[in-house]
Amino acid sequence: MEGVREGLIPAILGTAVTSTGLALRKNRRIQPMVRGSIIGFGLAHVVLGAIDLVEHRQ
Repeated sequence: MEGVREGLIPAILGTAVTSTGLALRKNRRIQPMVRGSIIGFGLAHVVLGAIDLVEHRQ
């Protein structure tokens, strides 16, 4: 169960960060590069969490 938790936390965090980045796309005061970086950071966490989940599944 510990391995699942290790992968689940980054995946949930990444989902939240990606959602925040997508919500910020409508905000014109934030530069597109910053919005894209936030979305990319979130997606990277989702991918890394998914890799952990697959690796620790038995």
